Amino acid sequence: MLDNHAKLLYFFSEARQVTGRKKLQKMIYILQQSRVPFEEKYQFHFYGPYSEELTLRVEELCNLHFLKEEKEEKSNYHQYHYSITADGETFLKQFEVNMPDIKNQINLLQECSARFLELVSTVLYFSYLSKEEIIDKVHTVKSKLKYTDEEMTEAFRFMDKLGNKSSH
Repeated sequence: MLDNHAKLLYFFSEARQVTGRKKLQKMIYILQQSRVPFEEKYQFHFYGPYSEELTLRVEELCNLHFLKEEKEEKSNYHQYHYSITADGETFLKQFEVNMPDIKNQINLLQECSARFLELVSTVLYFSYLSKEEIIDKVHTVKSKLKYTDEEMTEAFRFMDKLGNKSSH
């Protein structure tokens, strides 16, 4: 149990801060698909791949005061910011976490919008399909987002840059 919590704390110690619940979900999923050993189970949801396990683990880490969740009021929604606390850093130092160096991947993901990460994670979710079938599927399940051909091309290029397990 604690191993998966420690892996998340390691992620936050490297990321420093993550803004947005959706972005957090997509970052962990994309890293998982890039062979980083996160073990949360995902299913397809309204905003693409979603893990209830990840939501619960983050909540537990907040309750333990290992993560800080700051809620920011926006004009018509709330934005959440997550960062590791001093207690979380102390816990992490006492725990041996077997994780690869993911700092560069995290930095690449941090630079992306939640919208783009939603596209990339959706493409990865359907990576068992051919490239053409993936594009059709994205346009079907994400029709309201109206992803352009350029965005689709950029998503595949980004996945190659990250080194994910998809063969497209």
